[in-house]
Amino acid sequence: MNIVSLHTFIAIVDMGSLVRASEKMNVTQSTVTARLKILEQDLGQILLNRHKSGTTLTPAGSKLLRYARVMTGLWRQAQNEAGLPDGVDSLFSFGCHSDLWLGPGKRIFDGILSEQPNMALSVYQGGAHELQDWMVSGWVDVVLSYTPTARIGQQVHQIASDQLVLYSNRPDSPIAYDPGYVFVDYGEEYRRAHGEAYYDAGTAKISFDSPVRAHEYLLERGGSAYLPSYMVAADLAEGRLFVLPRAPVFPRPVFIISHDTTAQKWPWFDDLIKRVSVP
Repeated sequence: MNIVSLHTFIAIVDMGSLVRASEKMNVTQSTVTARLKILEQDLGQILLNRHKSGTTLTPAGSKLLRYARVMTGLWRQAQNEAGLPDGVDSLFSFGCHSDLWLGPGKRIFDGILSEQPNMALSVYQGGAHELQDWMVSGWVDVVLSYTPTARIGQQVHQIASDQLVLYSNRPDSPIAYDPGYVFVDYGEEYRRAHGEAYYDAGTAKISFDSPVRAHEYLLERGGSAYLPSYMVAADLAEGRLFVLPRAPVFPRPVFIISHDTTAQKWPWFDDLIKRVSVP
């Protein structure tokens, strides 16, 4: 068994077919097939069912997948740490939800950068599912996310709660019936709470799955949208956006997920957690 075969197996699973995996890895389909065959021969098990529409995991493949992600993640970590430059003695791999980088994500990064001069940092931004996969695989040491999902050997710390506030480019914008309202999809719980608060307001013409894109839209074209409070501080100060104070506010908890070994390796980490709450 080798790391390249494991990487290939994961690529097939993630892409759903040998053809798409070969395109992602920039190798021929015959190479992908040969690597998979070698892995199946090593294990003595069929790992994937082949169909015209793609591939599906066999029971043996499902069992291997979790270990494959862990092993390839540890290998990436080993490669990174083995290649550290002189004067750097460790690597901190940080997974951050894309929506949280401008707030607590950046503060975590700046805190480590200024307080741990002998540490290298790798930052990976993604969505909830990607962050969970990176934690399981060992690719990252710590995740900053809205999803408090932890596996065995991991710890969850709630650091604060985002405040999703209704902002507009006009201080007199209507709250429930603004034709320029932009809906931002923050997930199932938010959709339910938003639906209860605005049950008769109709459907927004424009919607985004990211507050970053919605924020850019408001500054370029105007309108109103629910955004994290930390994202618009400069816009409020300079009069580009305004709070609509009569609108309901929705909390959105923020979590740090870490491996159990993180606190053992870095005793300063717990203190850092205490200093990164969202303002």
